[in-house]
Amino acid sequence: MKPSDKELGMDRLITRRDIVLGMGAIGAGIMLPWSLTACGKTAKSKLSSAPHADYPPALMGMRGNHDGAFDVAHALAREGRSDWGPVQQPDSDIYDLVVVGGGISGLSAAHFYRKEKPDARILILDNHDDFGGHAKRNEFEANGKTLIMHGGSETMAAPSTYSDIVKGLLDDLGINLERFETAYDQEFYKRNGLKAGLHFSKDKWGVDRVVPLNMGFWNGFLSPAESDLTIEEAVSRLPISEAARDDFLTLLTTTEDQMPEIPLNKKAQYLFSISYHEFLSRHLGIKEPQVFDMLQDLVGEAGISSESISAYAAMAWCGLPGEVAAGLPKFNMWTEPYIHHFPDGNASIARLLVRAMIPDVAPGQTMEDVVTARFDYSKLDQSNSRVRLRLNSTVTQVAHEGEPQSSKLVNVSYVQNDQACQVKARNCVLACYNSIIPYLCPELPESQRKALENQVKQPILVTNVALRNWQPWKKMGICAVQAPGSYHTSVSLNYPVSLGEYTYAGGPDEPVMAYMMRFPHNNNPELTQQEQFRLGRHELLSTPFEDIERHVRLQLTSMLSEGGFDPATDILGITVNRWAHGYAYTYNSLYDDVYKDFNDERYPHVQARKTFGRIAIANSDAGAMAMMETAVEQGYRAVSELLV
Repeated sequence: MKPSDKELGMDRLITRRDIVLGMGAIGAGIMLPWSLTACGKTAKSKLSSAPHADYPPALMGMRGNHDGAFDVAHALAREGRSDWGPVQQPDSDIYDLVVVGGGISGLSAAHFYRKEKPDARILILDNHDDFGGHAKRNEFEANGKTLIMHGGSETMAAPSTYSDIVKGLLDDLGINLERFETAYDQEFYKRNGLKAGLHFSKDKWGVDRVVPLNMGFWNGFLSPAESDLTIEEAVSRLPISEAARDDFLTLLTTTEDQMPEIPLNKKAQYLFSISYHEFLSRHLGIKEPQVFDMLQDLVGEAGISSESISAYAAMAWCGLPGEVAAGLPKFNMWTEPYIHHFPDGNASIARLLVRAMIPDVAPGQTMEDVVTARFDYSKLDQSNSRVRLRLNSTVTQVAHEGEPQSSKLVNVSYVQNDQACQVKARNCVLACYNSIIPYLCPELPESQRKALENQVKQPILVTNVALRNWQPWKKMGICAVQAPGSYHTSVSLNYPVSLGEYTYAGGPDEPVMAYMMRFPHNNNPELTQQEQFRLGRHELLSTPFEDIERHVRLQLTSMLSEGGFDPATDILGITVNRWAHGYAYTYNSLYDDVYKDFNDERYPHVQARKTFGRIAIANSDAGAMAMMETAVEQGYRAVSELLV
């Protein structure tokens, strides 16, 4: 360890408490929140003395697609392994439904099936040590207070626009959307004078500096306080050349239409056909490399560079400036307040679904009490329950008995704790990633397998940091930044939500969560979007936790040192949620054919989700949209097709 690492607090034990569970122990074959001898038969835990061994949400270190969760799947898909040893059949009865994947879509599919057939026996299999898919929950203990954070899927965005299917599921779970109007403290940031801005690090820009300049991205999410600086004053503080400042100011302040030759009714179509980079250079005359260096990472959740995203998408969906210069009215990304968050994001929706189907797993009945309810993971897979959820179980094959179109049974094979297992089902929903399905179900038609392979998910890194207090944020007057050139491209305080017995931080002396995100991408427009995502996935899977922790400590120090931040004492815990297979693939007009009807049969995701015999497909991939409501709707569609 370098001397500088000690200054950063890399020698502190706070993040190492569960690292053995998140990394080294997996290689030794003991990565289980409770140990299982084989195929669902419980045994005394090998990790019973380890902190939080029986409660995955409280594990720190590397989470998300953690080591041990994908080993079997990679052996199947990458190495072509097909023999997993002698097969056990732990369940003598035939399940009415087996769901592969315990994320929002898989849990919703089980919920909808159970509504139609209340006495049905349902088994949900998931390869991770926790349920919820991307709707993960992270917990921390900070100075005697439990802090809760989402590890992926964070919100119900614009719920008034949801379909009756999704609204019906929320009603079934007792989720009252109006409750968030008071649960979310909508004046918190403004009341505390916390602004949004841009963070520049010394190693990239020559100086550590935070400039209170809100590019528009955070307005829709956090409603921060207004900056005291004019746009001109803020731009003058940017650590870039004078020529670059002039170019950037042009982008921010131009009000005249810079492409008047294009009729208003043709502008959107044109902006979809060119990249944001091309729009800036061709129509605004921006040439300075430092401007493009700043903007590369501000594309944010799109997971690609400014050269690989259409100009329209960059401005309308990523909040980047330029729409007025394009002769369009200013875009409003959000039609309603971005306030519909549980403290753990959509993990509470997953928890509500599980508790409704397996009541023994946790006490309570409301959307408020689920937030602090302690889930007993040993109750997820009980023989006397009509719905069972079996974790650490990677499915390796799904096949009909006999001809698919006339078969009455599906055999589902999986590996749990190095033991090959098999169960039988009358119906099966594949709610896992599209890209693994061709390997699980080779009997699918070749055209459908090819369509499934088209869905290359976007990689994402969600890093949650428990902080001793938020005094440095208060002193500097910031709540969120975008950080061009930094490892994590956005950093913010957690959303100020208090629900049930859970309360958000009050004064700046109280502990709080910081939320950091990275969308690894390759700035090479010659590569397709899928190719760029594959490179980003490789980066995530090859980066060890220690490297990410170092990035966290260096970046927060660079950002907050002016406010007195000390990484060695102020950081109480770090959880890294690595989603090598993150957001569902959404079509990009620069690379893909785009049709008016999102259910057009020419789309690969529509071809990929066709029901085959007693096997249906449900996931956000099947809707080509990484949204909670999409996952729910696809779960409903899959079940409806099986029950015809």
